[in-house]
Amino acid sequence: MVASIPNPKTNFLKTVPSQRQTGAYILMDSLKRHGVKHIFGYPGGAILPIYDELYRFEAAGEVEHILVRHEQGASHAADGYARATGKVGVCFGTSGPGATNLVTGIANAHLDSVPMVVITGQVGRAMIGSDAFQEIDIFGITLPIVKHSYVVRSAADMARIVTEAFHLASTGRPGPVLIDIPKDVGLEECEYIPLEPGDVNLPGYRPTVKGNPRQINAALQLLEQAKNPLLYVGGGAIAANAHAQVQEFAERFQLPVTTTLMGIGAFDENHPLSVGMLGMHGTAYANFAVSECDLLIAVGARFDDRVTGKLDEFASRAKVIHIDIDPAEVGKNKAPDVPIVGDVRHVLEQLLQRSRELDYPTHPHATQEWLNRIDHWRIDYPLQVPHYEDTIAPQEVVHEIGRQAPDAYYTTDVGQHQMWAAQFLNNGPRRWISSAGLGTMGFGLPAAMGAKVGVGEEAVICISGDASFQMNLQELGTLAQYDIQVKTIILNNGWQGMVRQWQQTFYEERYSASNMSQGMPDINLLCEAYGIKGITVRKREDLAPAIAEMLAHNGPVVMDVVVKKDENCYPMIAPGMSNAQMLGLPEVPVRDNGPQMVECNHCQTQNFITHRFCSGCGAKL
Repeated sequence: MVASIPNPKTNFLKTVPSQRQTGAYILMDSLKRHGVKHIFGYPGGAILPIYDELYRFEAAGEVEHILVRHEQGASHAADGYARATGKVGVCFGTSGPGATNLVTGIANAHLDSVPMVVITGQVGRAMIGSDAFQEIDIFGITLPIVKHSYVVRSAADMARIVTEAFHLASTGRPGPVLIDIPKDVGLEECEYIPLEPGDVNLPGYRPTVKGNPRQINAALQLLEQAKNPLLYVGGGAIAANAHAQVQEFAERFQLPVTTTLMGIGAFDENHPLSVGMLGMHGTAYANFAVSECDLLIAVGARFDDRVTGKLDEFASRAKVIHIDIDPAEVGKNKAPDVPIVGDVRHVLEQLLQRSRELDYPTHPHATQEWLNRIDHWRIDYPLQVPHYEDTIAPQEVVHEIGRQAPDAYYTTDVGQHQMWAAQFLNNGPRRWISSAGLGTMGFGLPAAMGAKVGVGEEAVICISGDASFQMNLQELGTLAQYDIQVKTIILNNGWQGMVRQWQQTFYEERYSASNMSQGMPDINLLCEAYGIKGITVRKREDLAPAIAEMLAHNGPVVMDVVVKKDENCYPMIAPGMSNAQMLGLPEVPVRDNGPQMVECNHCQTQNFITHRFCSGCGAKL
């Protein structure tokens, strides 16, 4: 049989073959047509018709299903897969508790703008609303934490819904989309008319991609006037694949660049214009820079409270340009002088193109005095790796793994170890995967699992804490079953480290329910039980060889490193304080003759000895 359907690209009808198929088949075939190669999930009664069809697709080599040990692991794995590859992550869960177990992962993806399609089973249509066994209104529960959601009422709607879901998840501001499928819809037969990616017609959904030309010109005027500009880059630059445009823009106008936790990897942190992460545990020089700048260019960032500190004092001396694809974010927390709604990559390309058309003077040395000032802060307040005689500092572990595996994909859990990883690792595009908005303990291991499935032979390393690791350690079973070669490092201080630091600093050292030393499993025995390799490190001299052994091992590894128990993560901005008011800064050394300088062999520009590249010509020093 054949059928005629509208072609959204031409507005004419196109003829396509149709066939009689079940809703479950239509779902699986639609996923295949959208390039889905991996699905993370856990079966159950309501979703069994879909898993029965999945069995046939897997047997034919069309798709691989990764059986997780808990549905939360499935949602985090799909999240990690999406962040590492830039593709839409897909996870399955059954009705009732299977669906509710996905909620934390859906919320995590929502706050971090990660493209996911979440498919849940549901009780049969006739039983909906009767409080049937394992019935739950997952559509209603997840309404605040999805970009869109569907309940499939007819198998004939399945192909359209899947196509729309992938389009919505991956365009505009990315996010999770839920598809809830009643059990009998999976079994129902109908005439199936296949749809390809892009065969959608959503008149009310037209994300703005290009910036308004008038706003582009206004932004360039502010750039020309600024003496102390700062480029503030968030996760939107990663989502838009705007890494090249961010670098070209920064270099053309000689802008120092700071990133949010989500924006790490959007700009080369070894570049002389990089000032690292800003915010609560950002670098001192980034926080001083944002406090003193006279122009702040926010690119795909949302002025989160962990970045801004006391909001009314954040960049209080600066004009603000805010570039974001989501108009709801522009002006939500801080009113910009020049708002530009549009895709980050396209808007930066417009700014660069317009500056060339107008022959805008870029004044290569116009910001040199400002850059020198930032370099003074960099020298006065460096990030330091402490050294203790009788114990390993957690920063040492992060520094060493970064030295031995500089190009790996890194996932983290949440806490002190996350902040140390953000401070001391230099990550490339999409190689930093961390729960930012929701701050989900237990994210790191399953996210690493999903990332590894997505990137294949590339190294994937999870940096975790002893408390976070125990949240989803059951996924070691998934690593073992599929031989997913994730390497996990636990910075084990016997505490919920960040909770302990806050209790020490703000709660007069009342350590309520934050000590984890009792009940911590023996990692070597735990790994042996799962059939994977475990390593324990207690001495500094064993650290580097153990990391090398871990990286070389052909299989998943968990390495437990016993670190200093009461190490705090600094710098730290206390609640209610401005970015310039940081705890734990080192004492400023007294200079006799100012910082030592080195001359560039290519252009003779004088550079601080801390520079790796010349600030004048960019040559390596």
